[in-house]
Amino acid sequence: MGGTTGYVWTAVGDAPVREVFPGIRVRPLWTGDDGAKAQVLEMDPGSCWEGLDVHEPGPEEVFVVAGTFHDGDRDHPAGTFLHAPAGSWHVPQTTEGCTLFVFYPEG
Repeated sequence: MGGTTGYVWTAVGDAPVREVFPGIRVRPLWTGDDGAKAQVLEMDPGSCWEGLDVHEPGPEEVFVVAGTFHDGDRDHPAGTFLHAPAGSWHVPQTTEGCTLFVFYPEG
């Protein structure tokens, strides 16, 4: 059966904004009872994550919504999906700026 019982929604513009590093902001959209979470990450042109972004306790799923995301190894333009397994790491950065949808299925 379908229906909207249990649905949760929010508009990105209504989500609270928290700056995690200079020029890098996170907008939490949803957190599940099991710790899973969905968020939007906004990175200004020339911004770079401070240190390594290690994926723990589980994987990270990323969709590049706008701009070009650089993971420390290569550029990923808008429309790209990335799966980073648990235990992997990267150094998120961008030259031109980008917006990412990020999902953590295990928190």
